Amino acid sequence: MPKYMDVHDGFFGVTAEELRAAHDADLAIEGEEGVHFERAWLDPEAGKVFCLATGPSKEAVMRIHKRAGHPTPEVYELSVEV
Repeated sequence: MPKYMDVHDGFFGVTAEELRAAHDADLAIEGEEGVHFERAWLDPEAGKVFCLATGPSKEAVMRIHKRAGHPTPEVYELSVEV
């Protein structure tokens, strides 16, 4: 299954608990699109969140994030790994 990394902007000052809540919102519905969000990272000073997921397509990842309330158009397929 392909891997994806996505980037969210505008998460300035977000706490670890708030990041956990956003990640949990994805996990609650991810199966409906055949996606699995493996991990999320936060840089609250830059306002960035990075999510690693597996799934059938970039669009499926985007749909879950949108439905969970934190859409992003910035999703990259990780097709090469070393």
